[in-house]
Amino acid sequence: MQGQSQQQAYDRGITIFSPDGRLYQVEYAREAVKRGTASVGVRTAGGVVLAVDKRIRSPLMERTSVEKIHKADEHIGIASAGHVADARQLIDFARRQAQVEQLRYGEPIGVETLTKSVTDHIQQYTQVGGARPFGVALIIGGVEDGQPRLYETDPSGTPYEWKALAVGADRGEIEDYLEEHYDESMDLDGGIGLALSALASANEGQLSPEGIGAATIDAETATFSEVSDEELESHLAENDLLAPEEDEDEDEEA
Repeated sequence: MQGQSQQQAYDRGITIFSPDGRLYQVEYAREAVKRGTASVGVRTAGGVVLAVDKRIRSPLMERTSVEKIHKADEHIGIASAGHVADARQLIDFARRQAQVEQLRYGEPIGVETLTKSVTDHIQQYTQVGGARPFGVALIIGGVEDGQPRLYETDPSGTPYEWKALAVGADRGEIEDYLEEHYDESMDLDGGIGLALSALASANEGQLSPEGIGAATIDAETATFSEVSDEELESHLAENDLLAPEEDEDEDEEA
C-alpha cells in the first residue's frame, strides 16, 4: 500500500520527478495528443503544406466550427492535435508574439523564434505547481528568409524541426508512409498530394473533402492560404483517394 501511495504522489504532482526520472503528467499529456485526430505537415521546395483530419462526430455539427488549422501570421500556419481548447490558448499566444515582434522590430517573426517562444511557454507549465501541461501538440509551418520551415511542439516544451511529420492518432502509421514517399524536391501540389495520401493511409485509403482541411504557405510569396473544398476534391480525385458518396437510401438508414 505504501508503494502505491508513493506512486500516486509522483502521478499527481507535475513538479515531482519519479525515481526513474519521469514526469507522469507530461506523459499523460502526450497520451491526450494521441487521442486527437491526425494532423500532417510536409516541407517542400515550394513551401509548407498542413493537412488535418476534421472528423465530424455528428451530422448536426457545423463543420466550420471544427478548427484544426490556424493562421498565426501572414507567413505562418499552425495545425493541432489533442485538446482543442489548449490548442486555442497556444495559438492565441503565438499570434500575440507575432504581433509584438512586428511592432517591436518592424519585421515578421521567424518561424524558429515563434516556435521556441511557444515551447518556452509550454515548458513553464511542466514546472509550476497547481497547473497541468498543455494536452496538445502543434505543427508550426512557415517561410523564413525565403526558406520553408516546419516544427513540432511537444507537451514537454521541446521543439523539433522536421521535413515531414504527423501528430495525433495513427502517428506511427502515417509517418511510416511519409518516410517511404517523401521527396525534398516536390512542389506544393506534390506536397498536398503526399499529405492527403498520408492521412488516407490511416483511413482505409479514402477521404472526403468535408472530413479534412489543408493549407499552404508558399515559399515564393511567403503567404498562408487555405485550400478550398473544390481544390481538395480535385487533389483527392487526382491521387485516387476520393471516398465514394453514400446514396440517399444509406443516408436515410443511418
